[in-house]
Amino acid sequence: MKMDVKSKKIIDLITPRIFIILLVFFSMVGLFALITNEIVLVNETTFDEGAFQFIGQYKSEKATQIFTFFTFFGSGTFLLPAYLLIISFYIFFSKNVRRSIKITIVGLSSTALLFTTKYYFHRQRPVNPLITNVSGFSFPSGHSFSSFILCGIVMYIIIKSTISTPFKWICSSLIFSTALIIALSRVYLRVHYASDAIAGFCLSLIWLVISFWVLTFILPSKKAIHTVS
Repeated sequence: MKMDVKSKKIIDLITPRIFIILLVFFSMVGLFALITNEIVLVNETTFDEGAFQFIGQYKSEKATQIFTFFTFFGSGTFLLPAYLLIISFYIFFSKNVRRSIKITIVGLSSTALLFTTKYYFHRQRPVNPLITNVSGFSFPSGHSFSSFILCGIVMYIIIKSTISTPFKWICSSLIFSTALIIALSRVYLRVHYASDAIAGFCLSLIWLVISFWVLTFILPSKKAIHTVS
């Protein structure tokens, strides 16, 4: 009887929103594990070679210029000032220090996770890239991972804002699409394999879910604090 009551309480806590988050989380964990094992560790190249061949059909000088433009937005040259701008806004204008700390923690921890993962797998980059001065290891794609991390943070900010729901969907869709193009640009420019970009996306969602879940307990919102007290 006690087990039934406990089970019911657990089931009641799993709202449709939490169920979807858990479904996405474990799907990303599974896909990341599959890519890591079958493609990176076993060195199965069929998928990545097929992706290069498919994208290669659309190679042109104009497309290279477009993707080179978008790939900049996944670099540290853009991302670091973007983080500083968002954090400064919450500290000096919005007066929401708690949120600025959360964003800082997610940004720093995700960077540490990215370099640790890259160093651990030591995957070499593709040959014959379309751009120069590309260094470091290939797996996972740092541009893909970092872009989707920032994308997730900005979408979180948008969702928490007071703007209308349709506008939230429009803004979130545009931001997600930009991150998607950045990830695609890395494959088109041959500085990453398609599996690197997909793994970067998976790892970003995994880390965002873990980070926001942990930070909810470490740094609860003012509303949550007042509710508990």
